[in-house]
Amino acid sequence: MHNNSDVWLDVFPRPTLDGHKYNRGQALIFGAPLLTGATRLAASSCSRMGAGLVTIVAHSNADIYRTTLDADIMVTDGRNVNAAKINVLLGGSGGIHGGDYQDLLSNRYNCPRVFDADAIPDVQDFFRLDAQCVLTPHGGEFARKFPRLSGSKVQKAVEAAKISGAIIVLKGAETITAHPEGHYIVNNHASPYLAKAGTGDVLAGMITGLIAQGMPLFEACCAAVWMHGEIGIRIGPGLIATDIIDLIPEILTHILV
Repeated sequence: MHNNSDVWLDVFPRPTLDGHKYNRGQALIFGAPLLTGATRLAASSCSRMGAGLVTIVAHSNADIYRTTLDADIMVTDGRNVNAAKINVLLGGSGGIHGGDYQDLLSNRYNCPRVFDADAIPDVQDFFRLDAQCVLTPHGGEFARKFPRLSGSKVQKAVEAAKISGAIIVLKGAETITAHPEGHYIVNNHASPYLAKAGTGDVLAGMITGLIAQGMPLFEACCAAVWMHGEIGIRIGPGLIATDIIDLIPEILTHILV
């Protein structure tokens, strides 16, 4: 099935007039030790997507995060995080500290998890994953993590979801979102100008922002992939990753109003 709003619109999160920030969820994002830009893109897109609170755990370069991110995004060393209030975790955008990776892998916070880039687990750790996990590999990352799979892109994504036990978002000009139960969605609604550094980090943040608000994981992935593609189409030539974040409110208005 091809990706369109019929797949996910009925469960798309809509804030209520009497709601507050905690109704919209809290996302915890593990900050990259060095490549802070990728984490910043993910955090900003997560916040723009409507997560009520976004917190970055930074064991190094915390001052970079504090001075470059919007003021609504909190930065901590992790010691004062209230685990009971965390709705979703994201790690790997730009890299991940070893201890944070173990927290993500072990599900220390007992909530849905998004594994991006460097945090995508190896096969020996797949037993720690389940259908409340999302892996977001591009083609190269997918080949490294699932080297023995063959067949079409759809077949490989579906098999990877079954093997890992997690939802797979296999990115590219055609993005496949596959569930470990075997169903999948194909997204061709995209732009070649999305082939740009940082756009994958933005997508990971968008997915995380929807999950924070209680959207089912599979539909959240499909919705974020479609919106990401739609923004790429609207911007076209000259696109850089931060442009996607800036246009999220316009796309949300198109969907929600």
